Order: sequence, then structure tokens, then C-alpha cells
Amino acid sequence: MKIIIGILLVFAVIIPIFTYSFSLNAEASLPVVSAESSVLMRSDNCEVIWSKGKDMPLPMASTTKIMTAIVTIENADIDKTVKIPAKACGIEGSSAYLYEGEEMTRRDLLYALMLQSANDAAVALAMTVSDSVEDFVKLMNAKAKELDLKNTHFANPHGLDADDHFSSAYDLGVIMAYAMRNETFREITSSYKYTAGEHLFVNHNKLLKNYDGCIGGKTGFTKRCGRCLVSVAERDGVELICVTLNAPNDWKDHSDLFDYGFDQYERVLLVAPAQYFYSINVINGTDNTVNAEAAPLSVIMKKGSAEHLKVVCELDRFYYADITYGELLGHLVFYSEGKEIARSQITAQSSIKEIKYKNWWQKLLSLFIKDV
Repeated sequence: MKIIIGILLVFAVIIPIFTYSFSLNAEASLPVVSAESSVLMRSDNCEVIWSKGKDMPLPMASTTKIMTAIVTIENADIDKTVKIPAKACGIEGSSAYLYEGEEMTRRDLLYALMLQSANDAAVALAMTVSDSVEDFVKLMNAKAKELDLKNTHFANPHGLDADDHFSSAYDLGVIMAYAMRNETFREITSSYKYTAGEHLFVNHNKLLKNYDGCIGGKTGFTKRCGRCLVSVAERDGVELICVTLNAPNDWKDHSDLFDYGFDQYERVLLVAPAQYFYSINVINGTDNTVNAEAAPLSVIMKKGSAEHLKVVCELDRFYYADITYGELLGHLVFYSEGKEIARSQITAQSSIKEIKYKNWWQKLLSLFIKDV
């Protein structure tokens, strides 16, 4: 009896310690960041994976230039050569050292903006895209409204300190996700070096070389803002965006957050080419059936969640001719925990012409006699 009581006492002591240790380990697996505000999100749909004060309005320094770049790309011919206005020269902070009357394309200025973080390039772009810096800032704020950003307001195109110039980690992530859908922007932000005449612009984003999978981003710093960073990384088809504001150790923050995100998510092939193939009845057509196929489809999901998917085929039992090649006939719909997560289009793989009958009698006979 004494032995049994002794064993029970040992378990009574060990189990709480084990449970406490397990809780610590589970908690330790979550990212710990230096940033005052931060977010990790998916690039494809802006789903938040991890955050800390993500909606807090804060000054964001030169990460502002992400919006400056995409507004320029969408509102101007970026290959047009422009003259650098006098008001763009000598702007404080990071600079491309442009001089009045110098001729450059807007594309060159975009590289100076995103790689060198040049404040003079920001003003030059603003003044050559719009009639004034103030008018350009209106375009920036209009785009912020279009993107439904709740905690963002721009006062300038470069990010130097201003009382009414702020954003949040989440809003900056949304801006970056939107900008990354533009191929020109993607090309610029992913470049490490760029030469324009006598100018050499080198990207300030160290993650491009130091983090496996980093494909772009924008740095920022003022004494008031602290270190700010927006970055994008992609691995095995999973693209993530990380934002930190006022982060003393931003490079490590981003590396740790990306590692955490890539451990959580994967790209899953839901529909392989020719995996789902159908033969569907056709009424009043030159052929009695039409072949249909579900389009290839892959989605980003939490690891392991694909095992519990439900698939529903949305097709009619028959279709009336005419049917044209590529015509949408239905969908293959995927559900996770009762919620639709994706759908693949099912399209006709051939064309079926409608049979033209001379009268109703001929049409009636066709139901019993083939080739009437």
C-alpha cells in the first residue's frame, strides 16, 4: 500500500510539471517580435496568420513608397522621359541626388524610389504624374479608399514625418498584396540593383539576399517612426506578406514570422489536369453527348486540412444544343467545415451544333428514328 501511495504521489507531482512544460513549449512556438505593430498575412486573400496590434495607426516612413509606386504605374506612362523639376531636388533623407532638368524615364525613377528609397524620386514622380504633389497625394488617398483601408492617410509621397501621415500594419499589407498583382511592380521590388545612366540604385532590403524565398519589399526609417519594413516571400507556391512598424530587430522579426507562416501553410492541388472528366447528355444536338472537364485548381491551405474536404459537382443532367467549345457548364465546388473554399469551372471540350428541323413532324420523328 505504501508503494502504491508513493507512486500516486510521484504522478501527482510529475503530471502538473509536464503539463506546464508542454504549455511553455506550445507558447514558445509562436513568434516573438520586437515590433510595436506587426502582421503576417497571405498575399492571395489577405488572410491574417499572425498579428500584434495590426490595426494601430502609426507613422510608416518610406514604406509609403509602395503606394507611390503603384499609383504612378496605374496613372502614367512609366516609359516616358521626364525632366526633374527643381522642387524635387535636395529633399532631405534618402536621395538619388537628382538635379534640376535631368532627364529620366518614370521607370528609372520608380527603381530609385523602391531600391534607393529616394525621396527626391518620390517628389519627381508626384510632380510629373500630377500637376502638383498635393494632387498626387489625393490620388494616393483615393486608392486607399478604393482598397477600403480603415487606418491610413497620406500627406506626402515619400514618408517623411507629418502629423496626418499614418497607416497600420494590416493596411500596409493590403497595399502590398494589391501592388504585387502588378507585374511591373513585382519586377521592380524584386530587383537588387538597377542602373540608370550615371546612377546605380541598390536595394536596401537585405532580406532579398539573406532570406530564402524573399521576392520583394520596402524598408523605411525615421527617428519618429523607428525601423519599418514590408516584405514578401514565396515558397512552394505559398506567398506571404510580413509588415513590422517600429521594430528594432526587423530583419529577425520577418525571418521568424515567415518561418512560422511557411510551417503552417501549403499549396494543395485540388484538381489535376484531366482528373475530373464528364460525358453529359445533349438534347437536340448533332451529338447526343458532350465531353466536359474541370479546370486544374490549386489553393493555399493550412497543412493537413485538405484531408477533410468535401467535393460537390454542380452539373445539370442534360444540356440543350448549341454548345460551344469552352462554354461554362458547371462547377466542381470544394468545402471545408461547411464553408466553400474554392471552385473549379467545368467547361465543354467540344462544340455541339443544334439540329435544325423543317417542321414539328420531323422533330417528332427524330425522337424515334435516328438521322431524320
